[in-house]
Amino acid sequence: MSNYMNDIDAIASLKCAQGSAWDAISPEHAARMKAQNKFKTGLDIARYTAKIMRDDMARYDADTSEYTQSLGCWHGFIGQQKMISIKKHFNSTDRKYLYLSGWMVAALRSDFGPLPDQSMHEKTSVAGLIEELYTFLRQADARELGGLFRELDAARKADNIQNERDIQSKIDNHQTHIVPIIADIDAGFGNAEATYLLAKKMIEAGACCIQIENQVSDEKQCGHQDGKVTVPHEDFLAKIRAVRYAFLELGVDDGVIVARTDSLGAGLTKQIAVTNEAGDLGDQYNSFLDVEEIAPANMVNGDVVLNQNGKLVRPKRLPSNLFQFRQGTGVDRVVLDCITSLQNGADLLWIETEKPHVGQIAEMVNKIRETCPNAKLVYNNSPSFNWTLNFRQQVFDAWAEEGKDVSAYDRVSLMSAEYDETELSIEADNLIQSFQADAAREAGIFHHLITLPTYHTAALSTDNLAKEYFGEQGMLGYVAGVQRKEIRQGIACVKHQNMAGSDMGDDHKEYFSGDAALKASGEDNTMNQFG
Repeated sequence: MSNYMNDIDAIASLKCAQGSAWDAISPEHAARMKAQNKFKTGLDIARYTAKIMRDDMARYDADTSEYTQSLGCWHGFIGQQKMISIKKHFNSTDRKYLYLSGWMVAALRSDFGPLPDQSMHEKTSVAGLIEELYTFLRQADARELGGLFRELDAARKADNIQNERDIQSKIDNHQTHIVPIIADIDAGFGNAEATYLLAKKMIEAGACCIQIENQVSDEKQCGHQDGKVTVPHEDFLAKIRAVRYAFLELGVDDGVIVARTDSLGAGLTKQIAVTNEAGDLGDQYNSFLDVEEIAPANMVNGDVVLNQNGKLVRPKRLPSNLFQFRQGTGVDRVVLDCITSLQNGADLLWIETEKPHVGQIAEMVNKIRETCPNAKLVYNNSPSFNWTLNFRQQVFDAWAEEGKDVSAYDRVSLMSAEYDETELSIEADNLIQSFQADAAREAGIFHHLITLPTYHTAALSTDNLAKEYFGEQGMLGYVAGVQRKEIRQGIACVKHQNMAGSDMGDDHKEYFSGDAALKASGEDNTMNQFG
């Protein structure tokens, strides 16, 4: 017997026990509403999606071609349409996640208005967006199942038993739109207690995976901007532990923590680490400081000095009261950050780089794997990279090193459209196309994401529509550029009333009021023009 039919029978038994007061309750209608609301709380979602991520990590360990992907979404509707599209095109949500970008929360979701990625937005807006995304994904489930229930009723009315069975199977085997969200908690929005409190809110909203970075909370910068300041390892590890405690407190025992290091591009620290003995973690952090050896007689008022290997040294301190790391230490600091994070409770790594280069990433990952063989990365396929120019220059450099003639190309100007059809640019595009598979295989990248793609797609599509609609094309600008494409590509929200829940509302009206229900989906509904 099917799950759906089991629920009908169970509710029928409950109705019988309640007596005549429940005479108007339809067990099948109640079973339908129950099926359309599979996940009752955010914690249900977090536990369900955590298992998905853990299983996917194990699959990747066995076969690196089984990497995972996501796109950043700044609104519930965007996340919903993404997952509806994935199900339509691929018939599965397998290894497809959502990403929640702190950058996009700051730029698009703050009551202060657009903000830079510096943790100035309201921290509760992060948890709010997680809840919103899952509200829209749950609605996508309800809408899709609602359509199946209407098909089931039609099959019964036509007395088509085989069709009824087929639809019944689709209902019982319905694949949810609910997928894991990798959620950005920035640098933790304060001390470890603040990180713990926000992590709880995010997990309660449904997050099974939280990404945290090793920058100073009150000096946090976008990973692709200058002026980044890191914290000593012990400070960062306290926040990793805070997130783990939040997961455990809420019963999400297999919650996933992504430890992000910005050390490759961060040349500054706000603190000199506490060290108790030579070679400990604090001493290793301090060993990267840019220092000069001094004699006691050369000390001046206000100097900060350290004893390093028996030598008295003075770290270089900037007017901002920040201390500077030595040039060329970024890779070594990244490797130490990653090893330390994995040894202290993190599950995945995130290395923020200045360019998308498989070889550069692999070099760091291979060093990490000498100590932590199972190390895996989440990698930002960032729109902050000029992908076209970067890869064309990578091909140019590789060809030049091989001795191939590159005299037809100006390396600095390779972004120019005049190169688009050249052999070099075609090779570069091939490398961009295979970048995720190549990096998953060669550089340990388990998850590829684009942080803020839908920020750019919204701007691009709006620009195209505005240019046509307010120009000579007029209404044709919308019809040819939007609606006609929606219809022909089978975009679900062309029937926007249905997408917004009108048909589900009609179903409920019928459940609640029977023949007296005033429904919106009659013959005069203009949505009928779309079939």
